[in-house]
Amino acid sequence: MNTAALALAGRSLRISRRQPDALITALMLPVMLMLIFVYFFGGAIDTGTAYVTYVVPGAMLLCAGFGAASTAVSVADDMRNGVIDRLRSLDVGGVPILAGHVTASVLRNLVSTTLVLAVALAIGFRPQASGAGYLAAAVLLVAYITAISWLAAALGLLAKTPEAAGGFTFLMMFLPYPSSAFVPIDTMPGWLHGFAEHQPLTPVIESLRALLLAQPAGNAPWVALGWSAAVTVLAVALAGVLFRRRTS
Repeated sequence: MNTAALALAGRSLRISRRQPDALITALMLPVMLMLIFVYFFGGAIDTGTAYVTYVVPGAMLLCAGFGAASTAVSVADDMRNGVIDRLRSLDVGGVPILAGHVTASVLRNLVSTTLVLAVALAIGFRPQASGAGYLAAAVLLVAYITAISWLAAALGLLAKTPEAAGGFTFLMMFLPYPSSAFVPIDTMPGWLHGFAEHQPLTPVIESLRALLLAQPAGNAPWVALGWSAAVTVLAVALAGVLFRRRTS
């Protein structure tokens, strides 16, 4: 990553700091949803283990989805208010501009998912992972966050307004629900099983759950990394095309 991308990542982080309402919402909403699931619904859901142990990986990905939505909004806002044109007049290309947004998104999301994990530990989550397990889970989480951050940047370029960008990212915030994040897939209607089992988030969630609890993960981590890599490559390519169209 070049100096321009790092400088623009710092700019995005400073903007986040100056918008405390959006920052607090992105940090606290996933925590509140996790607490709601654990204390309101957890007693009625049979997962074969303490519900807080089951739900943490899904809450972490839900948190990342909320964080990525703010990236799409930031990119769309920069496109609308002329910041991109000023940066291009300084000979800053599209890759550093978007990489700056993505880098800031990854850092913000790592802070917010750490907060979710800290709250989970406070209410009874007890991971059993070894050092290698924690490292593998961290790599998997960073890969996933990077993928959805690039996808969010592309959606921000596709949208004409920040409000539309927020709407486009709804799918990323919705995807954890039809997966194994909050309830076992076999409790869902039969017509939903195929999608829930094979959508991108399920192998990520199953991998994080297995790694954090020191359980056999099978090939789920490789499937999860494959999904993350594929989404990243496609999103970077799409973002490049959209950036050239929007700025030509």
